[in-house]
Amino acid sequence: MWDSEGNRYLDLYGGHAVISIGHSHPDYIKKISEQLSKIGFYSNSVQNPLQRELAEKLGKISGCEEYQLFLCNSGAEANENALKLASFITGKKKMISYKKGFHGRTSAAVSITDNPKIIAPVNESDNALILPFNDIEATEEALKNSSVAAVIVEGIQGIGGIHVPDAEFLVQLKKLTEKYVAALILDEIQSGYGRSGKFFAFQYTGVKPDIITMAKGMGNGFPVGGVLIHPDIEPWHGMLGTTFGGNHLACVAAISVLEVMENERLIENAEKVGNYLMERLAKMERDFEVRGKGLMIGMEFKFPIKEIRQRLLFDYGIFTGVSGQNIIRLLPPLRLTIQQANDFLEAFEAVYADVSATYAEK
Repeated sequence: MWDSEGNRYLDLYGGHAVISIGHSHPDYIKKISEQLSKIGFYSNSVQNPLQRELAEKLGKISGCEEYQLFLCNSGAEANENALKLASFITGKKKMISYKKGFHGRTSAAVSITDNPKIIAPVNESDNALILPFNDIEATEEALKNSSVAAVIVEGIQGIGGIHVPDAEFLVQLKKLTEKYVAALILDEIQSGYGRSGKFFAFQYTGVKPDIITMAKGMGNGFPVGGVLIHPDIEPWHGMLGTTFGGNHLACVAAISVLEVMENERLIENAEKVGNYLMERLAKMERDFEVRGKGLMIGMEFKFPIKEIRQRLLFDYGIFTGVSGQNIIRLLPPLRLTIQQANDFLEAFEAVYADVSATYAEK
């Protein structure tokens, strides 16, 4: 990226993991521009063939060809519809989520988000059960004793600090939700669309969720979200609805993202470059923890990281993300190269040595 004065920056944050194929990719710009010259929007009262094209391409590339697709406009909206759908099909009200989880800022989604500061009184709900992360015993206890419609968990916790659920935890969640007749919702809004080195992060296991939610990288900056619904679930007409969801421009943006991901093998690149970054970071003489998968990386320090991030930005032109006071998040476009990764590593090593030495002296 470049600013108004022509200064060049390396974006390792991608606007909360939204920029999946890179800023201003020429194929993406071309497709959206061409579509806008035809028709940009009409409501879902008229069939839009681009929705079918998107659904078929998404199913093929993601490996979820048997799933049904509902299109919306954002991650919060995707989760709202997923929770509503789970309540409809089970006839139950309560929702289980997990500590440090984030699912959105709207009504039901924010009620199950572990951040009291953004839950207004109108959003408070006795139906929200927020349990310890990776705790299968606490989950079964809640499923036993409550009328639970769904268990929702992020493929990798993003805002909470890049925490990867144990594979066995997800496997057991699927078994328990089947046993107690609840829906398993995988929130892949930040961790999906190739970011983890798989299309969805849960695909590191053999789990087949009942519902999968996605957004962020789906449109590379164009507002689009989606809900993938297991074929065993049969929504009735009008159960879910949207005015803007699945509009012509949104579909073209999402189709273009999938085509670029496939043509440029960006999922494989995310795995390769992400593994390289984590391996190099792990080999440094360090006093910080590295965790994540693919190009969804967290670095947790024993001191505040404000100075590190500022130095990286103002001295080296490198954008990074944050979680709380002590965690740096790396969520770059999936096309990040090894050379760009090395540019970051060289800059980070120099900055970290200076800043950590300062804290050691204190």
